[in-house]
Amino acid sequence: MILKYPFVTEKATMMLEGESKLQFIVQRDATKSDIKRELESAFEQEVASVRTMMTMKGEKKAIVTFADAKAAEEILSRLGIM
Repeated sequence: MILKYPFVTEKATMMLEGESKLQFIVQRDATKSDIKRELESAFEQEVASVRTMMTMKGEKKAIVTFADAKAAEEILSRLGIM
């Protein structure tokens, strides 16, 4: 499992509302294509782009943009977060 858990903070919520982007903490060795493939198969939504970065805690965070603007909110509601 490449995706560990959704990363939900105040800033992440603002990104969701303003830009329809979701953030996930992922395994450190995961590539962008691995993350894209797993998200598309898990949620059946087309991923437009994946950006990755390391957090201050040393975790890898993926910022995901979906092709469908409503996809991010739908996925969070399916996960029971929103």
